[in-house]
Amino acid sequence: MNEENNIALIDEEVNVVKYDTENIKNLIYTIRGKQVMLDSDVAMLYHCETKYINRVVKRNIERFPEEFCFQLTEKEFQNLRCQFVTSSFEKQNYGGRRYLPYVFTEQGIAMLSALLKSDIAIKVSINIMKAFIEMRKFITNNAQVFERLTNVEYKLVEHDRKFNEVFNELQKNKKDEFNQKIFFEGQIYDAYSLIIDIIKQAEHKILIIDNYIDDSILKILSKKNKNVETVVLTSPNCNLNRLDINKFNKQYPVLKVARTNKFHDRFIVIDNKQLFHVGASLKDLGKKCFAISKIEDMEYIEKISKLS
Repeated sequence: MNEENNIALIDEEVNVVKYDTENIKNLIYTIRGKQVMLDSDVAMLYHCETKYINRVVKRNIERFPEEFCFQLTEKEFQNLRCQFVTSSFEKQNYGGRRYLPYVFTEQGIAMLSALLKSDIAIKVSINIMKAFIEMRKFITNNAQVFERLTNVEYKLVEHDRKFNEVFNELQKNKKDEFNQKIFFEGQIYDAYSLIIDIIKQAEHKILIIDNYIDDSILKILSKKNKNVETVVLTSPNCNLNRLDINKFNKQYPVLKVARTNKFHDRFIVIDNKQLFHVGASLKDLGKKCFAISKIEDMEYIEKISKLS
């Protein structure tokens, strides 16, 4: 006997398949804009194994162009799985497949039924065709509803995008509105977090003035935005050597360090637009009570920038 003329039937007492039109409609999905059925569902309806269905297709591949049958991508398969409750999906053995499934369009089912010459294939194929026809009618009759739902979905996506923009702007403004903050002994993390937030605001240049700087400043500056120039003014006796600076510049350019005795207090200037007065050296943040204040007067920003 020809294998293709005799489907290896599954024990019908164990697997009783209801192949009425209504049940078949629940097995039809829309993928790539086409109504299709999974190879495993087709095999279930035909009372045979999935590998047998796919073997028939491979032996007659010239009869199954892409508009008749195609293999799902990983993303398409995962999207399909998301439509199922996990237990239901695994129960139907979709979760344990070794390869990505194939799907059949209405024309592919018709071609397959012609190759699977059995009474079951004939009966099932008729109901499958009816199910595809009813699905097409349903989609056609409800086209306006689907279009409205799609438009609603697009609007929701657009609203989400605008909300995120507004939220990000509010967060940005929230940082910009910072004027003064006092930290008490032990608030090391909070103090460092605020300094890093200030550093991250820079788009072009950071100027740090601190006579008692050490290599801890490099950990803070590693959080800056890419390619933001950083200038550190410190005393001639600071503990920051040339080797540390060179290593830092290889990964986070550009850092320049200059020695000066012009300053007593500590300052941070961001993009020559924002000026912060820091009450403690950056290496001692949180060790004692101190404050960080934002100075709004542009005159002071310009004068300090010129001194640097």
